[in-house]
Amino acid sequence: MNHPTNQSVRYGIIGCGMMGQEHLRNIALLPGASVSCIFEPDDDMATSSLGLAPGARRASSLAEVVSAADVDCLLIASPNFCHAEQLREIAALRPLPVLLEKPACTSLADARALAELGRHYPAPIWVAMEYRYMPPVARLTEEVHSAQNTGPVTLLSIREHRFPFLVKVGDWNRFNRYTGGTLVEKCCHFFDLMRHMTRSEPVRIYASASVAHNHLDERYADGTPDILDNAYVVVDFASGQRALLELCMFAEGARYQEEISVVGPLGKVECFVPGPGRFWPAHLGEPPVPKVVISPRHPKGPRELDVPVDPTALAAGDHNGSTFYQHQRFNAVVRGQGQVEVGLGDGLAAVLMGLAAQESARTGQAISLREGDFSLKGLLHQD
Repeated sequence: MNHPTNQSVRYGIIGCGMMGQEHLRNIALLPGASVSCIFEPDDDMATSSLGLAPGARRASSLAEVVSAADVDCLLIASPNFCHAEQLREIAALRPLPVLLEKPACTSLADARALAELGRHYPAPIWVAMEYRYMPPVARLTEEVHSAQNTGPVTLLSIREHRFPFLVKVGDWNRFNRYTGGTLVEKCCHFFDLMRHMTRSEPVRIYASASVAHNHLDERYADGTPDILDNAYVVVDFASGQRALLELCMFAEGARYQEEISVVGPLGKVECFVPGPGRFWPAHLGEPPVPKVVISPRHPKGPRELDVPVDPTALAAGDHNGSTFYQHQRFNAVVRGQGQVEVGLGDGLAAVLMGLAAQESARTGQAISLREGDFSLKGLLHQD
């Protein structure tokens, strides 16, 4: 791969909806980064995006972005169901370094196809699992991997109590066939964190989930929304570790949006992550500060550590500053000064776990990830 010789890494952006615009705000904070061109079919979103990237131009197609001489790398932030086909098109036209928004794809067939593509793709592909880079989550992960206060991980629990899915252009995020399902679209982040923290591979998944309250009165040209709004998911790992995900998407009144707990024979460590600051009620004062709690068994005595986030990074998005820290690392990779930390195999594994959880919720049966349609074999060795 040829690394940029000019001072600035020049981005081409494919898709500039809500998340694409968060990426633009964070790229603007990076020294040595600029946006050359944007492909966004929606006129309103395109206009908003160009306002966030002075000097960028609007392209009429993906091919125009990919072939532009002043583009060193690509960001794909289009709707979920577009990702796989767009990555295939990029591979055929000009395989540049890619930051691929999650989920990497939305179906088993595309997961297998992208795994094969990844084996031959000559440039870095980084999947945007930015939750790893939320400062409180990163601090928790350090604690877990050091094992100083927990010992080997036995149990991992992730709770997300949050707001319903927001409105997006074309309402594509209301339907499983476009998103991959809630346990893919939303929860791939948490399945990635499970693999990242346990350093093990999942072997079985069981999920219980429903559509209880959200979007029940909504009707669209494509039909009635069918996305889940609550779930429990239990994951067994090859190492013997177990993980639990609790998702509730009608609990935006909670003080913290994500709560992660890891327990081992020596103790317990937790982190608490508030939701987007723009949703925190003004009459309640300043939003909560993220924190990590370390609770050893001997001697007993929990210790609370505040983990504040840089205010500029925090204000640039809805993900606790993580989008900025992710871009720092991706930018270094494009320059040839870093390694991919979340590769295509990681992204596909998270998708497969989500699809298996969706199938388990549908059938009421536990799903094996060792064999059968949802086997992880073949997805994890191309990065």
